[in-house]
Amino acid sequence: MAKVTAVIDIGSNSMRMAIFKKTSQFGFYLLYEIKSKVRISQGTYEHGGVLQKAPIKRALKALIEFKEIAQKYKSKKLLCVATSAVRDAPNAQEFVALVRKECGLRVRVIDGIKEAFYGGVACANLLHHREGITIDIGGGSTECALIKEGKIVDLLSLDLGTIRLKELFYDKDAPLQSALDFISKELSKIPAHYQSVQVFGVGGTNRAIARLAIKRNNYPIEVVHGYEMDVAEHMDFIHEIAQSSEARLEVLGVGADRQDSIRGGALILWALLKHFKPEKIVASGVGVREGVFLSDMLRNHKHSFPKGVNPSILSLLDRFLPHAQHSQEVKRVCVKLFDTLAPLHRISTEYLYHLKIAGQLSGIGKVLNFYGAHKHAAYLALNALSYGFSHQDRAIICLLVQFSQKKIPKDSNIAHISAIMPPILTLQWLSFILGLAEALCTTRLPKDISYTLKGRTLLIKSTKELYLCQEMIPKLNTPIALDIEFL
Repeated sequence: MAKVTAVIDIGSNSMRMAIFKKTSQFGFYLLYEIKSKVRISQGTYEHGGVLQKAPIKRALKALIEFKEIAQKYKSKKLLCVATSAVRDAPNAQEFVALVRKECGLRVRVIDGIKEAFYGGVACANLLHHREGITIDIGGGSTECALIKEGKIVDLLSLDLGTIRLKELFYDKDAPLQSALDFISKELSKIPAHYQSVQVFGVGGTNRAIARLAIKRNNYPIEVVHGYEMDVAEHMDFIHEIAQSSEARLEVLGVGADRQDSIRGGALILWALLKHFKPEKIVASGVGVREGVFLSDMLRNHKHSFPKGVNPSILSLLDRFLPHAQHSQEVKRVCVKLFDTLAPLHRISTEYLYHLKIAGQLSGIGKVLNFYGAHKHAAYLALNALSYGFSHQDRAIICLLVQFSQKKIPKDSNIAHISAIMPPILTLQWLSFILGLAEALCTTRLPKDISYTLKGRTLLIKSTKELYLCQEMIPKLNTPIALDIEFL
């Protein structure tokens, strides 16, 4: 597969391009992203679905420049798909031919089931939950994928979209109930087995609502992907958006570029939440574009990453880790120390997951600048562990990396993330274990090194003196009175 791949999604409302760069077989990151509000569906619902001249002209202009950008980033592969508005258009093939002639691009018009599949592939691989129902609200249609145990088990597409509702109902000042009746007819097509405790909110409407919720709740991490919303707490707010005037939307914080389309999207989301009755919404920053990329990247792996493989961890290690062997050694020592000290710390093994990753990533900040390396590593961990992690996961790993050789403060230094964190003593224990592991791995450890706990004394038996390590240990902050002796 090409090292740099560009994916263009010609949606009913916006046209978007994402450029991904692979760092290894399964490691990748988002290199660039851009969107243009082409609104290719403009006027189609009043003209039998036919794509109109003005939107087509806008699309061609945007595609020409998208292609130039992809070439600038040295993309060797460019995949272009078109969804609802184009597939429903009687003149779809004329549009495809025109794009090929004017832009030199091959457009693949995908049906609703394929669109649902791409959204499902993205969520199944890049969110931190393995079960849920995707709700991908676009301009012309809404797609759902039922995901169980990380696998897509069913797909469906509904003729419900933000622009479709805008032009059919909102632009005509039709009663809200008439739009709800229209939605209800589509929802009757959903099979009864579409049930889950959570839904994955995909698409521009869901991202916009998640951003509003983050702001309203003074949530500490301003990242949409992976943000979780309690459905019961947000249903009235979502309904308020659906029936608000554009002036009211501005007061609520809706951006100008979303005010004319978010109401229909919010109404669709509200109706689907009432239908599915989930407990929470997990916002997804990924969708069709990531799904197209992943389905190509993972085509020989049943469209799933192998067990234990996380693309964000691999990407960080590939780009920023100067000594892979050291990283793995710190991780191994973290596990041994966690197990040895278990009678004292009594921490749930669920946090061993975070400790192991923090051990792997503790050295990535050195590439930016050796001085302040832990601070740099923490920033990278919080902001670049984009896929497969909850916000809590990212915050815990960030703190462990940043304070592995210092005492985690109880004051305002971490107040901004305290709402989603485990008890401070748990963090201090994990931080201490990571710091001790890093000290022990200053030089190459002997294979026969062993760790034993006697009361509150940690005995480290080694055939090497580990002089530098012994010099560092007194500087570490132990959560409780703990003696460390070398034998």
